[in-house]
Amino acid sequence: MININGTILEDSEAYLSVDNRGFSYGDAVFETIKVNSKPLFWEVHYFRLMASMRILRMEIPMHFTPEFLESQIMDLVDPQSDKAKSYRIKLTVFRATGGYYTPTSNSVKFIITLSPLDSDIYNSHTDSCEIELFKDYFIAPNLLSTLKTNNKAINVVGSIFAKENNYDNCLLLNTNKNIIEALNGNVFLVKDNVIKTPPLADGCLKGIIRDQLIDMISKSDNYDLIETSISPFELQKADEIFITNVIQGIKPVTKFRKKTYTTEVAKKFQNKLNIKLRLG
Repeated sequence: MININGTILEDSEAYLSVDNRGFSYGDAVFETIKVNSKPLFWEVHYFRLMASMRILRMEIPMHFTPEFLESQIMDLVDPQSDKAKSYRIKLTVFRATGGYYTPTSNSVKFIITLSPLDSDIYNSHTDSCEIELFKDYFIAPNLLSTLKTNNKAINVVGSIFAKENNYDNCLLLNTNKNIIEALNGNVFLVKDNVIKTPPLADGCLKGIIRDQLIDMISKSDNYDLIETSISPFELQKADEIFITNVIQGIKPVTKFRKKTYTTEVAKKFQNKLNIKLRLG
């Protein structure tokens, strides 16, 4: 089932125009949301979406309230709530059809899709995760790079590189050759009691779990958080590396080339994240 601008349709009945600007020009922003009985971290998702729309100069309809968009999500989820405990939702907002690079209108429409997830909590990851640097292309350290838009060519090509070379993930670099994120999430490095993550100014995604984890670390007595540029050379010195996104939570990295990593800090904060969700 798909929600297209408020109309629920079967997958086979849903279609988009070939002139859709999200398809033709990548003129769209999206949010990937985990939904249990309700969307998790919904307020943070909503305000990030609104900020992204403003940056791309999309008109925000008066009815695009948090309550309206949440109800549109749940209208899609509720009829299927008996099929899975949790769902992955993708809410995409795209500029209305018309024009070439210059749009004829800044009004918007939306699409909501869903797919079932195996668990309603963030599981402890016990599987291996080997990473490599993706150095074929680089991301510019600017504001647009921090948004979730339909322009994800580097992530796609990097994912193909990882698959062809049997890596589980890759780290992306900016034009200054600093690490900014993984293919599908933000990255954190642990050395002793210091946890580092790249700053938004370096071009990394303003991730939902990134923000949650920064808040949790800042309240911890055991670790110090530093938002700073990270050189690839620091990977060999780190005790631990983990990747964060809203679907997996905190995913520990186990290997980079000949270097292996521990996973205790990732597991500790994954547990804290689950506790935060249970407390609501």
